[in-house]
Amino acid sequence: MKETFTPLTDPAVPAPSALAAKVRTLGPSMTRSMQRVAEAVAGDPAGCAALTVTGLAERTGTSEATVVRTSRLLGYPGYRDLRLALAALAAQQAAGRAPAVTADIAVDDPIGDVIAKLAQEEQQCLADTAAGLDPGQVEAAVAAVAAARRIDVYGIGASNLVAQDLVQKLLRIGLIAHAHADPHQAITNAVQLHSRDVALAITHSGRTTDVIEPLRVAFERGATTIAITGRPDGEIAQYADLVLTTSTARESELRPAAMSSRTSQLLVVDCLFIGVAQRTYESAAPALSASYEALAHRHDPRPRHR
Repeated sequence: MKETFTPLTDPAVPAPSALAAKVRTLGPSMTRSMQRVAEAVAGDPAGCAALTVTGLAERTGTSEATVVRTSRLLGYPGYRDLRLALAALAAQQAAGRAPAVTADIAVDDPIGDVIAKLAQEEQQCLADTAAGLDPGQVEAAVAAVAAARRIDVYGIGASNLVAQDLVQKLLRIGLIAHAHADPHQAITNAVQLHSRDVALAITHSGRTTDVIEPLRVAFERGATTIAITGRPDGEIAQYADLVLTTSTARESELRPAAMSSRTSQLLVVDCLFIGVAQRTYESAAPALSASYEALAHRHDPRPRHR
């Protein structure tokens, strides 16, 4: 099977360090045969780097076509590019630079172990998200938000906490933004949006109906739509002009994905906010200063005079 070759310096090709994050993010949406290939390359990069496309197909009980399709889904033009990334990742691991995988938190873990495990999990989650984010998509999202007449943000449950965090930040630099947790209110507001507006949906699973529906309405009304999701190929992507992908720490019985995804969602929100603040600095800086001053006066016991 003939394949094209793309150097790893090509910005369209994921860095070796992003491979494990890609597998974690895309794995649940792959076919079972593709999952076997993805799990094999993420679990044993050195061993798989030594295999031909036929060898990896035999090792995983799949076909050469499945290996190539998996390579492309992970962001590599062909299997040869994936092999190069695997070799580089194996070299990093041999040098001790690859992050370790932490164990799940057990119900009887001492609090000291819980602190250490959570810190390491969240560091890994942040690193995976940073490695998997497409700077071009982030830059386009920043430009859309910075120029928007109005920004509506949709999120349910834990994702709504992130939505509120983003809206609070945007309001403090003078932008008009609203967070919607009620799906009916979200849809009735989405109907009012148009091409100068932005609608942003936050959903780890990519299939939360109460978030998808208002984004669909906003999309159909012509607003620029953005999704922050851990499933870039999920249903939410059908109605998103831009997709910002998050990673998630490994799930455990005590920490489901909906909770662990919040860390990576907040990183994306912070990246988006800082980018917008940079782009609108002349108006953002005075607005932020005014909000600080207003809050300081609120806690100042001295009388204020008009």
